[in-house]
Amino acid sequence: MGTGVLAIDQGTSGTKAIVVDDRGAVVSAVEIPVALRTLVDGGVEQDPDELLASVRDAGRRAIAASPVEVVAVGVANQGETVVAWDPTSGEALSAAISWQDRRSSDLVAGWAPHAARLATITGLALDPYFTAPKLRWLADRSPVGARVTGLDAWINWHLCGRAVTDVATASRSLLLDLTTRTWSSEAADVFGIALGDLPDIVSNAGDLGRTTVFGPDLALGSLIVDQQAALYGEHCVRPGDAKCTYGTGAFYLLNCGATAAPSRHGLSASVAWDTGDDVAYCLDGQVYSAGSAVDWLVRMGLARSSADLDRVESTTREASRVTCVPAFAGLGAPHWEPRATAYFEGVTLSTTPDDVVWSVMDGVACQVAQLVAASEADVGATLEVLRVDGGLSGSRVLMQHQADVLQRPVEVFVSPHATALGVADLASRGVGRGPLPWDDSVVGHRYEPTMSAARAAEHRERFADATHRVLTAGRKS
Repeated sequence: MGTGVLAIDQGTSGTKAIVVDDRGAVVSAVEIPVALRTLVDGGVEQDPDELLASVRDAGRRAIAASPVEVVAVGVANQGETVVAWDPTSGEALSAAISWQDRRSSDLVAGWAPHAARLATITGLALDPYFTAPKLRWLADRSPVGARVTGLDAWINWHLCGRAVTDVATASRSLLLDLTTRTWSSEAADVFGIALGDLPDIVSNAGDLGRTTVFGPDLALGSLIVDQQAALYGEHCVRPGDAKCTYGTGAFYLLNCGATAAPSRHGLSASVAWDTGDDVAYCLDGQVYSAGSAVDWLVRMGLARSSADLDRVESTTREASRVTCVPAFAGLGAPHWEPRATAYFEGVTLSTTPDDVVWSVMDGVACQVAQLVAASEADVGATLEVLRVDGGLSGSRVLMQHQADVLQRPVEVFVSPHATALGVADLASRGVGRGPLPWDDSVVGHRYEPTMSAARAAEHRERFADATHRVLTAGRKS
């Protein structure tokens, strides 16, 4: 019969659970969608009880469908999302404040004199995207006695009775010393957060506890933030390997090896993973609106679904002069302008819905290209190939355009479960089962650039000019 590992990937738009057997094969998979609320004041929220229930139910259903006995579990979390809760009962006392939420922007502006020092300590830009500003914002609005933590620590409390966070997730908080991988008292003081209120930090693989939430008594072998799990799952384990996940946002990570490497070009530096035996760091950047930008196209009636993107004809792609900077939730790396909004230019009476759809896809691809360029400048080396995963990686038009704009090959990961496979492998290692068998064939499709280098450069320059206009407007607001 064999045995297997349960892997949970709790994301912004859904929670996925898979069981991976001793051969490394996915033998069952369940996905449960979850809701997202966007507010007119820049708030983005989720129901924490719905998220917790989706973790429990997806895991139980995956185990019920598995032909092998499940003996361990690993959990990946969506990162940078916070919640207030009762430390005695575990009851959620607030909505889950999403990583996309911008309501702490005014607080962030007040901390601006500390930005350079925080970047030196934590490797991160001072921005509402990261956890600490949202912790402070939510704590100021929570009942006396409430505990305010990352969403992962609250879920972990319900899983194994311990409000812990893993070191990779902690490195996304603006509170972790990137070199020592411990909480920084200096950073915590900036935000008025007591070190004693922060969760204990654990490694990404090991004996992290036990849980019966999914039915059987399981060893908890791994905890990790989702994008780092995807980096691991896509086998980007060597310095210089890079991936981009196209989900709600698009998230680019470059493996930097065992030495912390703060960015000089506007990216974030984080812990990729720390298993006790193996430590890796990464540079990363974020396109806040990728899948969510496509959702906007659907709401506007310009597309039927993400599967509709590939209807855009080559003639439209060649002739359209509409440019979009898809800053629907602000701009992250390398610009860090939370007040930016989406911007279209070149729209005329002859503009068609396909022109608008194409401009959004083009904007996502150009933003990713900016992140790649910044990472290349940081490490002084040219990226050989970009590995990709996530829902939008299924768009042949977008992926071909990504290869064209980058002037680099783009390889689509062979499995739709990159994040879950990464956490499954870490959990297997954590409970002493060793690594899962890794198939050498990890590429489902490879896109080679077809656009000339000169035309690609012109394309990127036009987008950069439009981005400059967005930044100028945002900083005046």
